[in-house]
Amino acid sequence: MATRVLHKSLSPIAIVLAASAIVLGLIAVCAADERAGPLPAPFTVATTAKSAELTTVSSAGSQDASAATAASSATASAVFAGGCFWCVEADFDKVPGVLSTTSGYTGGRTPDPTYRSVTYGDTGHYEAVRVVYDPAKVSYAELLGVFWRSVDPTDAGGQFCDRGESYRTAIFVADDAQRAAAEASLVAARNDLAVKREIVTPILDAATFTEAEDYHQDYARRNPIRYKIYRYRCGRDARLARVWGEEKEPAKTSAPTKGPTASPGDKVGS
Repeated sequence: MATRVLHKSLSPIAIVLAASAIVLGLIAVCAADERAGPLPAPFTVATTAKSAELTTVSSAGSQDASAATAASSATASAVFAGGCFWCVEADFDKVPGVLSTTSGYTGGRTPDPTYRSVTYGDTGHYEAVRVVYDPAKVSYAELLGVFWRSVDPTDAGGQFCDRGESYRTAIFVADDAQRAAAEASLVAARNDLAVKREIVTPILDAATFTEAEDYHQDYARRNPIRYKIYRYRCGRDARLARVWGEEKEPAKTSAPTKGPTASPGDKVGS
């Protein structure tokens, strides 16, 4: 109310003069700012330092991301068929430098293989294991050595108690370097065999690898008692001892048989 009375008491000339004074004051303030020059040095330095800090953090983040990408890409894979993939998987899981093992099917003529079709059909597929490893910790040549000592490479009809084409042995190579290493290891394996028989394990080009059903993955870890009973009754370790020169008298046990009525949970062989 008081403000309204004051406005009413001012003459038009007084209002114009007051407005002019305000404008002149603003002009003076702007002129003073221009004369002040650039921002004080401490403020400029602080701003520059903060920008540098942000740049450093960003650069460090990029380096960390690059290192993580390099680490994830610094792996290699190998594919081996050695009979029951439960056993092959378990043998390679013990090797330092092996990052993962996956049971599956490969080398056959039919798409989308399954356990039933591979085991009881004419698909040409092998039970196989894909091994992902860190080459800085274990070499492909060392994995080949593990493979030979975990199979009977003189058996063309299967492995141990598991008979049929899906249980044959093979090395699947992805490139010329793997082939050369596999061929060299084959020569060494011939010299190391304790039995006087020919090695029949072929070295084949890598083919499509189809992962096996979930209940086959990590079988030895998830079903340790059933796995140990199966492996023992199948005579795998006893036969390996004879093939590679560490023969022990095997216990007399009846080998498990397989049939189409085997269920995933109670399967005797893989």
